[in-house]
Amino acid sequence: MGDHHLHLFGHGPLDSARQEPNDYPIGLIDSYVEAAAQRGVTELGFTEHFYRCVESDSLLGPFWKGGRRELAEQTEAFVKEDRVLSLDRYVEAVLSAKGRGLPVKLGLEVDYFPDSIEAVTQFLAAYPFDFLIGSIHWIGEWSVDHHDVVGEFERRGVDQAYEDYFSLEADLAGCGHVDVLAHADVIKKFGHRPSSDLGEWYARVATAAARSGTGVEVSSGGLRQPVAEIYPAEAFLDKFFEEGVAITLASDGHDASEAGFGHSEVVAAARRAGYSTRLSFDQRTRTEVPL
Repeated sequence: MGDHHLHLFGHGPLDSARQEPNDYPIGLIDSYVEAAAQRGVTELGFTEHFYRCVESDSLLGPFWKGGRRELAEQTEAFVKEDRVLSLDRYVEAVLSAKGRGLPVKLGLEVDYFPDSIEAVTQFLAAYPFDFLIGSIHWIGEWSVDHHDVVGEFERRGVDQAYEDYFSLEADLAGCGHVDVLAHADVIKKFGHRPSSDLGEWYARVATAAARSGTGVEVSSGGLRQPVAEIYPAEAFLDKFFEEGVAITLASDGHDASEAGFGHSEVVAAARRAGYSTRLSFDQRTRTEVPL
């Protein structure tokens, strides 16, 4: 079994024990492997956020500029506080763990910004990643899953927020620059629901993913959030299965204690949808293995 969405540091500035930016203490990755094994998970895919790496600065630029001031200021402050890691050091740490025989894969979580996604993935091609996952955390300057700006749902309107989000998600699904869609309906994180059925959007995203050969993760991350649901929703996952989109399993853990979290739940959800296999990756080449 696998968990292919894991982060080695929580968000925010590094604590006093990790003041050296980008430092990966001996035993850190081992602690994830050990915790996951207790939950029956034997293959881990690490997927640090690219925007958190200092190397992303020049490529992403001030993507929050040009929108509403209060949202832009929140995003700018958050990114500056969070951008404390080094891509090079992260890659070295995971490759070192691989070299010691640990069952880990080198991945990266890449935010989808239409104006920079191509340049970003071209830059990342120089690194020996096993897989890339793509996500949407921002609609323009709005950090859609950050609790500090959750009031934007009311100001914008929930229906419009969903429209804006799924339009980007469909573009991400079809772009072909990433291997897997991460938390494909994270817009529901705080429990907001649109007034209309999402079936057409589900179909559009799933069809785009099928055409581009992009997989989707079944993630327990939502179980730890106010929505208390797996990503993606059951009907959404059903549509991915109908379109022949392959899956990974994920926890979106940001601490060793979360490695493999909710694994039995995501496996059960995948099987209910009809899946009997999941994806594994090596050097951006995917293979299907039994659930």
